[in-house]
Amino acid sequence: MVLTGAEIVIRCLQEEKVEYLFGYPGGAVLYIYDELSKQDKIRHVLVRHEQAAVHAADGYARSTDKVGVALVTSGPGVTNAVTGIATAYCDSIPMVVISGQVAASSIGQDAFQEVDAIGITRPCVKHNFLVKDARDIASTLKKAFFVAKTGRPGPVLVDIPKDVTAQRVEFDAYPETVDLRSYNLVGRGHQGQIRKALGLLVEAQRPMIYAGGGVVLADAAEKLTRLVRLLGFPVSNTLMGLGGYPGTDRQNLGMLGMHGTVEANRAMQHCDVLLAIGARFDDRVIGNIDNFLSEPRKIIHVDIDPSSISKRVKVDVPIVGNLADVLDDMIKLLEANEHKPDPARIAPWWSQIEEWRQTDSLKYETSDEVIKPQQVVETLWKVTHGDAFVCTDVGQHQMWSAQHYKFDKPRHWISSGGLGTMGFGLPAAMGVQLAHPGEPVALITGEGSIQMCIQELSTCKQYRLPIKILSLNNGYLGMVRQWQEFFHGNRYSESYMSSLPDFAKLAAAYGHVGLKVDKPGDVETAIREAFSRKNDLVFLDFQVDPTENVFPMVRGGKGLTDMILSAGDL
Repeated sequence: MVLTGAEIVIRCLQEEKVEYLFGYPGGAVLYIYDELSKQDKIRHVLVRHEQAAVHAADGYARSTDKVGVALVTSGPGVTNAVTGIATAYCDSIPMVVISGQVAASSIGQDAFQEVDAIGITRPCVKHNFLVKDARDIASTLKKAFFVAKTGRPGPVLVDIPKDVTAQRVEFDAYPETVDLRSYNLVGRGHQGQIRKALGLLVEAQRPMIYAGGGVVLADAAEKLTRLVRLLGFPVSNTLMGLGGYPGTDRQNLGMLGMHGTVEANRAMQHCDVLLAIGARFDDRVIGNIDNFLSEPRKIIHVDIDPSSISKRVKVDVPIVGNLADVLDDMIKLLEANEHKPDPARIAPWWSQIEEWRQTDSLKYETSDEVIKPQQVVETLWKVTHGDAFVCTDVGQHQMWSAQHYKFDKPRHWISSGGLGTMGFGLPAAMGVQLAHPGEPVALITGEGSIQMCIQELSTCKQYRLPIKILSLNNGYLGMVRQWQEFFHGNRYSESYMSSLPDFAKLAAAYGHVGLKVDKPGDVETAIREAFSRKNDLVFLDFQVDPTENVFPMVRGGKGLTDMILSAGDL
């Protein structure tokens, strides 16, 4: 049959079983939008800013293990999308972004709304394509979805000139297979390396398991849990790995790193055998690299991306492979092996960990006068029974959420890790709510972050998204203020927000329910009231203690065990 390029785009997305397309129209993509209006298989979600389109596709992908899809126009459309693309790239989120481009004959001529989308996005995509002929659209989109989803996931950009979407060509069928000679997928891990790793683990006296976001992305949480319980070892999750192992389980030492628990950080530093799974030893996790390497230990590193292994820390047993397959092989070999970990051998190690736990590094001073932000997060966990999808922006509220909401399930924690993107939370929550209608979706944010994409409250109204927003409003850019207090002589340069709106009234102006909460005794009542309103978006503006800081904290350039536990340690 003969179809236009725009018709082929829609056919391809339908073949990929795309449920939601997040986007914003413009001149270069009008042919595609025209074809969208003629079908009902794909639901388009009209955001109010292109950054939000990509964040919403991101939230959808993180919570479902499906590829998120966004559609933006040329010029400012694609440049507005770059922040969302970079956010997804840093956290390895599968996504396809289709961008419009000026007519192929005008590329390089400084045409209206022309930018070099391929050049601009090259550093922050897994791959990108410029389609110059409508006959190549189907094969290119097939490759884009394949590359985005397989191996280490990531965003892929497909740039399509306007005249290509109007071009009429023969179309047979959407390709069933992909042939990419230069793209070799990783299979199962090397069996010899896996046996070597198990040999080290079985003989360990002070073992530690360090699990990252790769566990969640590989849908390997159940297998990780089985392995950890078979071994009887302590485990810790990174910020991106929360939910990869049950947060309420006694073997879980909590999050590690810059704002991790005492027991997790000290176990990480003083173990004799470390099993790292789907993690990358980044600066927020291990602190000062020289300090971390000063303690002798054997390191086993499992990852699907060979470039991540020994990138920052030289490891002793590298295992490249799909995490679910490697964990499955480890479990089978461990169960078949007569030589298993001896609980008596690691009993002194567990005693040491329990001694570290006595510090209770997440404890905070409660108050009857002012709302403590930690109280809000803990109450949310209580009210939702730990079952909510929790989205956050970035800052102090993000860390309090990670510390005090105990995630027992994967894909329920939706937050920007690697890039640390303020404004991510609300549009990401939209994607999550659309993916999980009827499920509780909470956004924990701050008065600074929420204003970066607050216009998406309009999108929430249009699509009737009953997200519950909990704003921990302290009147400051909190994490900036905390660093200025600790390390810049209390000089709060441009971190105080002196002209905030009445968020409850602003939410009401968008057609939602807004509540201002300023008494500790009203926190639980307000949260229960919000979640009882099943069909309403409710904005809870919590007036929290403006002086509260995130503890524990490892300052930049320091080692994992050099932790600030309170203001008295400064």
